[in-house]
Order: sequence, then structure tokens, then C-alpha cells
Amino acid sequence: MSVMTVHPHHAGPFRDIAGQLLFLGTGTSVGVPVVGCGCGTCTSGDPRNRRTRTSVALGLPGGTLLVDTTPDLRSQLLRERIGSVQAILYTHDHVDHVYGLDDIRPICYRAGGPVPVYCEERVELRIRRAFDYAFEPVPVPGGGVPKIAFERISTAPFDLLGVRVIPLRLRHGTFDVLGFRFGDLAYCTDTNLIPDETWPLLAGVDTLVLDCLRPDRHPTHLSLDEALSVAARVGARRTLFVHMCHDLEHTTASARLPAGVEMAYDGLVVPLAGVWGTPVADPRHPRER
Repeated sequence: MSVMTVHPHHAGPFRDIAGQLLFLGTGTSVGVPVVGCGCGTCTSGDPRNRRTRTSVALGLPGGTLLVDTTPDLRSQLLRERIGSVQAILYTHDHVDHVYGLDDIRPICYRAGGPVPVYCEERVELRIRRAFDYAFEPVPVPGGGVPKIAFERISTAPFDLLGVRVIPLRLRHGTFDVLGFRFGDLAYCTDTNLIPDETWPLLAGVDTLVLDCLRPDRHPTHLSLDEALSVAARVGARRTLFVHMCHDLEHTTASARLPAGVEMAYDGLVVPLAGVWGTPVADPRHPRER
């Protein structure tokens, strides 16, 4: 009979990310390495250059929140030993942020019911079309489906898993998408323009997670120089770039960045400043002292 050895630093099969933001993925829609590409970034031995599609998990007081469900979701959750998710929050409805939804089936089985999904109407319609089999009046026998319960959101703040979430309207080319503020942390992926009405909601941010696709300009994403300009205007203590393509090699690009700005990478963990155990204020309505 074989005996399984449990190492001291692995107290169990799953990890606890309470009070942390975990980068599940930091890559663009095709990921890095890119299929069929032999560039220096794609063939690099630096694990920070291996980028799955952009997504994060947050360890909130009420459980684990997943922001977006990428086509890499299964491998991301296995890699990071995430065994349960209490809610899912969507930024927008593009394929690289939605089409891993079917991978939550085992999570639904263990939860014994649907997972709450917070999204705008456009995202819900996309999910209902792309995963129509999950919404059949009479389920197909033998076919497991992701069980979800939609919670419609807008730009109005709302409570989720013990924190106040402030949606941030962003522009992604011709699309309206959402970023989110959790306490002193703002998450703004997939954008090339921050509207005037959103800038006040970024006041006082300590940690900014920000789109940064490549050095050259792009019609739907921030370039490196544009992202640096946004970071300087926000003035966060720490800015981390995500949604990066293979034109940004980790070490080379990092050497160009000013103090306080860095390239995120898959598996990176940062503390949830001003979220865990702390009431979250709406910057539009500061609390009286």
C-alpha cells in the first residue's frame, strides 16, 4: 500500500487567498506564447513570459470572487489550487473573458447549487447564447451544465461577498466595458479610454491594475506609453500592467518602467489594501470624519 506524503507547506490540496488578489492570467486574447510564434518572448525560459488570458481571483470576506472566466480557466484554477468560487464578476462579453464558463461545473457540483454571476445585460445575453445548453427548460440527460444565477449590475455600487464594489465605466474601442474598484484597489483591464466621469472614482487608489497591450498604439487597448500616462495621472502607489502581448518581454519592458509601475505575471499575489476587514467607502460620497 502506498502512502501519500503531505509536505508541511501544503496543508491541504487547496490554497487560502483571503485578503489577496491573485493574478490567474495576464495575457492578451491569444495568450503568450502565441501559437506558431518563435519570437524571443514566446520562446523565453522566464516563466513570467508565459501568460494565460487575463483574469484575477480575490479573496474577500465572503469567499473567493472570480473576475471573468477565460478559456484558460481550468488550467488557471488547477495551477493555483483554487477549489471553490463563491461568485463571478464580469468586465465584458468578449470571448477571452467569458468562454471558460463551462469549467465551473465541478464548482457547482460541490456547491450544490448555482454560482452567482454579476454582469451587465450585454454579458448575460452573450452567455445565454454561447451556453444555451445550460438554460434548456428540460436538461439533456447525462449532460452536466454550469449552474449560474444572474445578478444584473450597472455602474451603481453594490455589495458582494462582504465588500462594496464600485463599477468603473471604461471604453474598449467602440464597446462600453467595466472595471471595478474594491477599496483601495482598482482593476481596469481591456480599455483604451477612461471616460471623464470615471476619473473621480479612481481618486485615492493605492493599487491600480491596468491594461497595457504593447508598445505600439492599438484601437481597443492602451499602449505602453498610454498606460504610463494613465498610471501617472491616477498616482497609485503601485501600478501593475496586465493583458500584455508578446511584444512586451518581461525583463526588457520592466527595465523601462518608472518606480511604482511593474509588469504583473501569472501567479503574482498582491494584498487587497483597504478591502479585507475594512469598510469600503464610495469616493463620490466620502465618510464624515
